[in-house]
Amino acid sequence: MTPRPKPNALIWLLLSAVVIGLDQLSKAWVLNSLPDVDAVTGRCVRIPVIPGFWDWCRTYNTGAAFSFLSDAGGWQIWLFTALAVGISALMAFWLSRTARADWRSALPFALVIGGAIGNVIDRQIHGHVVDFILWYVGDHIWPAFNVADSAIVVGAVGIALFGILDGKSKQKAG
Repeated sequence: MTPRPKPNALIWLLLSAVVIGLDQLSKAWVLNSLPDVDAVTGRCVRIPVIPGFWDWCRTYNTGAAFSFLSDAGGWQIWLFTALAVGISALMAFWLSRTARADWRSALPFALVIGGAIGNVIDRQIHGHVVDFILWYVGDHIWPAFNVADSAIVVGAVGIALFGILDGKSKQKAG
């Protein structure tokens, strides 16, 4: 087992807390400010931010990425909650085994933890995740997402990218 570095990177969980806070504040704004789904069409009411590219659009996702398992009947809330909590716990453990100054490992882990827990809060309080950022070009629309989703994606890309870069630098050194 890898020894625990002193000081470890658990302080990076403060970034996770900031992500959770920003995510929940943005979703509270959405729930209090943006119109709900149109009763006639069943679609979100789009509010342009950058016409032709970006709208605010309050929508709900009972599934995971790209609405995966959104029609599963409710049990998926518990599955996605368990996965998010489990992955967050694993990454927090890895943070405890990471040197505080190793930001290339700590930053992505903290972002994923914050995003995952932000969406868990939604699932447990609302029974779904609140999404509201809608990007599109012409008729090509990206699925709506939120601050937590953004943190998860940036964190996952960071884990992959820094993992590849670290692997290459260790190869050159070895």
